[in-house]
Amino acid sequence: MAFCFRCSRAVAPTSGAASRLGQPRYDTLASAPQSVRSWRSSKSMSRLRVHPESHLVTRIGWLRAAVLGANDGIVSTSSLIVGVAVAATKPSDVLIAAIAGLVAGAMSMAAGEYVSVSSQADTERADLARERTELRADPSAEHAELAEIYVQRGLDPTLARRVAEQLMMKDALGTHAREELGISEITTAKPIQAALTSAVTFSVGAAMPLLAVVVSPIGYLVPIVSVASLLFLALLGAIGARVGGANVPRAMVRVTFWGTSAMALTAGIGAAFGTVV
Repeated sequence: MAFCFRCSRAVAPTSGAASRLGQPRYDTLASAPQSVRSWRSSKSMSRLRVHPESHLVTRIGWLRAAVLGANDGIVSTSSLIVGVAVAATKPSDVLIAAIAGLVAGAMSMAAGEYVSVSSQADTERADLARERTELRADPSAEHAELAEIYVQRGLDPTLARRVAEQLMMKDALGTHAREELGISEITTAKPIQAALTSAVTFSVGAAMPLLAVVVSPIGYLVPIVSVASLLFLALLGAIGARVGGANVPRAMVRVTFWGTSAMALTAGIGAAFGTVV
């Protein structure tokens, strides 16, 4: 008899195979020697390493900046084009305004994202510095605070204190940052990533209505740019939802609704001022 590690039970080989194998029979894995149990455990861990888990939440940082940049690029540039075109301006003026809007918008998005996310990063660093000081000054109080967090999450007090003690022995500051402050590798602010992502995606988004201006006949510029921009927005909503694992139709409706509202408002202002002038 030999132990089958695929089905975790004893199997009976043929008499010839049994003599060749020369292996003892183990009715259960628990009854096997320590070396056999260790080998079985290492095989299980190897399978876990071969198939790591991947979660959509890891995309939050760059996905938020990408969707914001592309959406802003399409909406702001198409609204600018429609507003200027409705004011009965020459086509060349519309094109110049669109190009200026693309460049200014991309730079503005990059600067705005960098400044805002840097402010978040500064706040995180300040909180971590404060937590580091508190850990040095009164580690027992910090241990009790961490244990209380685990009690509130459902652990009994004894187990909560043991968990807090072991985690603090390994990485006290990292544990408190994650459990008390909500700061982790996924949520940590990344200013440069946000700035570059927003600038690039804004440029891509703004280039779409700009391309529509180039290929549109003069008399149909406003309707073509409007319809093309709404299609681009719907596509952006679908892509963002697919990447983020969200509901695609809902995202498409949400993005196109606000894009339509922005273009309609800008067209109305352009028509009013164009008529007055």
